[in-house]
Parts: sequence; structure tokens; C-alpha cells
Amino acid sequence: MEMSIGEFARRSRLSPKALRLYDGLGLLSPARVDELSGYRYYEAAQLDQAQLIATLRHVEVPLATVKELIALGPAEMAEQVTAFWREAETRHAGQRELVTALVDRLTGRSTVMYEVATREMPQRSLLCLKRNVVWPDLWAFGKEFAAIVRDQRLPRIGGREGAVFSIYWGQVSADSDGPVEWCKPVPAAAAEELAEQFPELTLRVEPAHREAYVDLGPGGQISPQLADEALRSWAGAQGIDPKQLSLTPEDLGVRITYLASPPITETSRPDFDFAMPFA
Repeated sequence: MEMSIGEFARRSRLSPKALRLYDGLGLLSPARVDELSGYRYYEAAQLDQAQLIATLRHVEVPLATVKELIALGPAEMAEQVTAFWREAETRHAGQRELVTALVDRLTGRSTVMYEVATREMPQRSLLCLKRNVVWPDLWAFGKEFAAIVRDQRLPRIGGREGAVFSIYWGQVSADSDGPVEWCKPVPAAAAEELAEQFPELTLRVEPAHREAYVDLGPGGQISPQLADEALRSWAGAQGIDPKQLSLTPEDLGVRITYLASPPITETSRPDFDFAMPFA
């Protein structure tokens, strides 16, 4: 049964504007487009696809992820949707804690959210990829960097000093695009040679410094904003000017370190910690 875009919109409960958007993105194209009038026609069999897309969007799955999901079989799609929702629940829990911290700050209460410690970090040579990204694109950016550094075997540097980390140089949300920088420490003696193998990455040297950090252990997650709040609250309690928690006047962003301890398997979760450098 063929129907006009208006009828299909009514039955699918998607607006014609949404249907035109999904067509442009290759998510849901009309079964037929009239060559003379340009009118779009859909088939009843496409209603299930339309409702699936609508449901995924209702739970705030980004459009790029929707396109990836609908290309999968039902079982694999179910697995990926479960993983997406698990991440969303973790994110929502972090947002709830961030609101609590904000209310405490506004009402003059001092709350110890996480235990903060300090550590010394040596000078390091870093291969980096820096980009302005909004929140919906953040995960894809991390996967892109991981794919780049995974394509070739890089010399390992043990411990936190050699772990991959990301720096939030600015707020990342649906409105603010950071930027965010991903960094992979490499041996200084081989840094220039390794940089030639990765023309898409930038080589830079980070000076030695102290860091205030929050250790969350395997699989632990909180939002960068909440970590930033915790570290700044700690700085205030220590009598430290927040501007001192930086390597440069511009660097006031929190960094996330991902330390994977062998043996690494498909179910392994790296240790996470959030840190902010001392000047």
C-alpha cells in the first residue's frame, strides 16, 4: 500500500520535516518520488522502520548512531542499544551528582564528593589529536583516535605516565564544542620518528608538573564537569587559586586518563581518573 508523505507522517507520527531529514541522511527514504511533482510516497512496510527510528530518537540516540544501529541485525542492535542506555544511565547519574554539587555551592554548603590526591608527572612527548566537538560526537571522536593509534604498534610506556588521556580544554555539551584533545605518550627518543608515521597527529612536549586527581578505579565514570567541580572544591579547601591548577593560563580543563591493565580482554574496563595539573 502506497501513501503520500502526509499520510505516512500521520500514521508514523513523524512530521514531514522529520521524514525529509531522515531521507537526506539516508535513514528512511521514500519508496518512490514522482519525477514530475517531486512528491514523496511511502509504503506501509516502512512504518516499522519509521517507528524504530522514532523510538531511538525519543531516548536521545544521536542521528549518526541511529544510522549505524538500523544497519544491524535485531540481536546485534539490541546489544548496542543496551550498551547505549547503560552509558546514558551513567551519564544521568553524573548529572544528578553535578546538580547536587551546584546546589551545595549556591547554598554555601561544602561537600566532599570524591577523595582528591596529588601526584608528580614527568615531562612527556605526546602524539595528539585536537578537535572541536559537541557532546553527541564525543564518543565517535574517541573511537577515531583509538583507531588511529591502534593501526600501528607504538612503544609502551608503563603506568599512568604512558596511558592514553583526553583533555577537555572547554565545556563540551550540546551547545559548547570544547575543544577536546586526545593524547598518547611516546618515548622522547623516538617521538619525531613516530610522528612521521601519523601525519594526522600533532607532536608536542608537555612539561613536568604535579596533578590533583580523582581515582575512580576500573570502569568508573563521572562527568568531566563534576570532576572539575570536585577538583576546584578541593583547591578551595587547600587555599589554592583555581588558576594555579593549570600548565598555562589557558589550560583550565580537566583531563581523563585511561589505564588498561593486562591481560586485556573484550570485557576489560580501564581504570579511569580525572586530573588537573598544577602550574
